[in-house]
Amino acid sequence: MEIDPPCRYMNLDHQFTVEDLAAFHGHLGPYIVIGYRIGRYAREHFCNNPFDLKARVFCAGTPPQSCLADGVQIGSGCTLGKRNIEIIESEEVAIEFERDGMTIRAVPLSFELPENGIEDREREIERYAEAMYHLNDSDLFSIEEC
Repeated sequence: MEIDPPCRYMNLDHQFTVEDLAAFHGHLGPYIVIGYRIGRYAREHFCNNPFDLKARVFCAGTPPQSCLADGVQIGSGCTLGKRNIEIIESEEVAIEFERDGMTIRAVPLSFELPENGIEDREREIERYAEAMYHLNDSDLFSIEEC
């Protein structure tokens, strides 16, 4: 027998499009895409309840790397408002998810953005990010249990 959730709008799961990501973040870039995909992975394979999950985003602490946090929020449901996500300044880029004393760590695979000075650089970054959205998880990041 399936038990009804206590609230109608609690713990909804939604697949967001690239348009949704851009609307939330203000533009579409690789870091929000990777953060979103990692957040989705954590929700689908580790913990589907964003109230039981905690995220730590390790990065430079400034854009564009800190844009990972926006993707993680929309993908996993960990949010600044619930206080279950934090950015930790680090030279390494990784995202950890924790629940019930268990932790998984996602490490984005390296990628190169179009260089400064290229005509239509922002448009090329957007195209690159859109293509990344459609890649397999294994082409974007690795996962390890801690």
